[in-house]
Amino acid sequence: MPAETTQAPVTAFMLVKTTPEWLAMTVEERVRAFTTEVVPVVEAGTTGVRSRFYDTEFYSARVTDVWVWEAEDHRAYQFLVDALRETPFWDRYFEVVDLLVGTENGYARTYGVEAVTSIST
Repeated sequence: MPAETTQAPVTAFMLVKTTPEWLAMTVEERVRAFTTEVVPVVEAGTTGVRSRFYDTEFYSARVTDVWVWEAEDHRAYQFLVDALRETPFWDRYFEVVDLLVGTENGYARTYGVEAVTSIST
């Protein structure tokens, strides 16, 4: 199988921790802040990006949430981070603890082999 010549999608696992300012808000205030202060900036500054959110505060004291961002390429991911940094999300409502960025099955693309996967039923 030949290696793909197109750029692979980028997946970023953004590990964040809520700040006291975020936790001091009511749930309604948090939803309003996110939908009015963060989402419009991200939507205006990016294309080709989707997100999913995972709560981890029940299992970790260091990271309260993992935000998974899937971007169609590295440029789209860069625009996403640039947009987020212009919002209160970045270092005001959340501390960005770590960014783990990669491409799914990159080794398979590099070596021109089939990706190894598992299926359990």
